Amino acid sequence: MRLDKFLTDAGVATRTEAARAAREGKISVNNIIIRKSGTHVDPVCDKIIYCGNVVTYREFTYIMLNKPEGYVSSTDDPKSPNVLMLLPERLRRIGLFPCGRLDKNTVGLLLLTNNGPLSHKLLAPKNHVEKKYRFRVSDVLSAEDIDRLESGVDIGGYVTAPCRLEMTGENEGFISITEGKYHQIKLMMSAVGTHITFLERVSFGPIELDNSLERGSWRYLSENEQSLIENAMR
Repeated sequence: MRLDKFLTDAGVATRTEAARAAREGKISVNNIIIRKSGTHVDPVCDKIIYCGNVVTYREFTYIMLNKPEGYVSSTDDPKSPNVLMLLPERLRRIGLFPCGRLDKNTVGLLLLTNNGPLSHKLLAPKNHVEKKYRFRVSDVLSAEDIDRLESGVDIGGYVTAPCRLEMTGENEGFISITEGKYHQIKLMMSAVGTHITFLERVSFGPIELDNSLERGSWRYLSENEQSLIENAMR
């Protein structure tokens, strides 16, 4: 594999940045300074240092983003800013896409990856991957409302699967669902006569939102988180 492709795939540099760093002597392979970014390397066996940092080979990239309001969960939208705009340019070039969607005004945990097969498994209805959300609604939810929601409600010709609610107040709490219909939670709350005023995804399968991440911030999944999400789909 070419050195510049390796660095691009790893999400640490564009090809232009890799070429410049090589010319400036900022890249080494097995402790030897490399001046040409087209040099071939072994991505698994070679020790590659870019600008003082060891670069680890990643077949796939996994990113946790704390999505803010106002961004759409897509890779291209002519009307609204999309979540990829929150990443540095070098990461917009490696084929990342949102694993599932959050509505424009829904905030919280969004996974971004370039692992298409894994994303498909995580989103497949038959796999029942749980998503947990913190919510607030405009009206008090009665015991009857909660029972209806947990049992499944009609959201326009479709009856939702059973879900789980954990109330932390009369009109707020957590809701865990295993589906991902368009505007599902908003439609579920409308079915019991109220509407969402705040919605934040706090977990996706085994991955929990890192509370240290500010809105609009991102980080790579840790090795443990990556293993959790990959093993969950085996």
